[in-house]
Amino acid sequence: MRRQLAATYNVLVPGIPSACMKTDTAESLFYEANQLMAEGHFIAAEDKLRLALQIEEDLAEVHANLAWLMQQQGRYAEAEPAYQHARQLAPENVQISLNFGVMLAQQKRFDEAEQVYQQVLQQEPDSVFALSNLGVLLASTWREAEAEARYRRALELDPAYRKAAFNLAYLLLRQGRYAEGWHMLETRDGLDVLDKYLAEQSHLFRWQGQDLAGKSIIILFESGHGDMIQFARYASLLKQRKAVRVTCLCHPQLKKLFTTLDGLDDAYGFDESVVFSDWDYWVPLLSLPGLFQTRLETIPASLPYLHSPSSDMQDWGKLMSVAGNELRVGLVWKGNPHFENDADRSIHSPGVLQALADIPGVHWFSLQKGAGEEDVAISSMPQPMTALGPEIHDFADTAAILMQLDLLIAVDTAVVHLAGALGKPCWVMLPAFQPDWRWLKDRSDSPWYPGVMRLFRQTVPGDWSVVLQEVRNGLLKLI
Repeated sequence: MRRQLAATYNVLVPGIPSACMKTDTAESLFYEANQLMAEGHFIAAEDKLRLALQIEEDLAEVHANLAWLMQQQGRYAEAEPAYQHARQLAPENVQISLNFGVMLAQQKRFDEAEQVYQQVLQQEPDSVFALSNLGVLLASTWREAEAEARYRRALELDPAYRKAAFNLAYLLLRQGRYAEGWHMLETRDGLDVLDKYLAEQSHLFRWQGQDLAGKSIIILFESGHGDMIQFARYASLLKQRKAVRVTCLCHPQLKKLFTTLDGLDDAYGFDESVVFSDWDYWVPLLSLPGLFQTRLETIPASLPYLHSPSSDMQDWGKLMSVAGNELRVGLVWKGNPHFENDADRSIHSPGVLQALADIPGVHWFSLQKGAGEEDVAISSMPQPMTALGPEIHDFADTAAILMQLDLLIAVDTAVVHLAGALGKPCWVMLPAFQPDWRWLKDRSDSPWYPGVMRLFRQTVPGDWSVVLQEVRNGLLKLI
């Protein structure tokens, strides 16, 4: 599942009207380039497109796809004039304008992107693509009522348009309107295909609330580690429905941790061979809240529901011993760089963490693994700091570390969900732009992790200084 709002129609312009072609050579180069781009060979594709333009310089579709190619590579300054030229050559081609609008929105040039989408809607008032994309833009700038109206209009025109339904789900869930939000979330991609495949290949049917007494059920992984940790809590509710066996197919790095999950009988990594016919039902992880009719007031939030093996805790306890009565605080400032909103949710300039550097009575532990590990050596980081990243092998290790800490301070990554699931105090630093729906709106706490989670929110996109100052003040009071 994509955790963020999904813009649509950012795709190649598929073809050139034959009436526009002067030579077969330019046409063949265009289609060769499209094939190369589909295969990820962008350098060779760009060469083909530029050759086509040398033969026929006024082909709007070639300029448009060259712009699209440069957009995918982040070459926005080069892509923009190519898009503008393509729009001048073919003002009736709304797909070119939609792609251009997406690129403007990616650069947070929201006013310009909105103007482009409105122009498309003037040409095609019933364009579900333009309506949904405009909704994404409006939701990203907190004009939520307007965004909802655009999504609903798109769905009136095309009830099967999944992107608009998913975007509406994101908006509803962020507002805590769970009844309709979970329902809309069922439009996410892939579920129908998986349902058909498992039924045909393994005679395994999707659980949609049937009686589980005497039955076995397997929860299938979706999305990232954080989603798995947050919603794995529903395993115990399946067990309460009298299921004789509750299994979870999860990310390999979660397998050892999930052996401690309340209500779970066994866990498999998705890198293992699994015979699906061994179960009676399967259920996608993110369908569980809707199937259990979860509302804000009925979130299953009994903490902890994950645990750390005592042997792991003893080993990590020796590594993390500190002198005196120093507060042991974990720190995570970067998430997975491949996550779509990482540019906003991560702290990319470690210098801003200097606000935490001179707080007395704190011993810092870095839980950065992968991205950000190299930042620990930078002098502007809080000191003293012990870097644990190189010793972390899976989330069971991370759980054992968290159990040694007094507090975790982190951006929105999987480790904050693990801290919450373990019942450990955690302060989460959230971006102003597209904060994830699960943190709801305007709250400093989380009903998913009551009593242990505190939220610190940016007020200006990209500005972490105020958040870090608030965290600093909170730590000084805590000490």
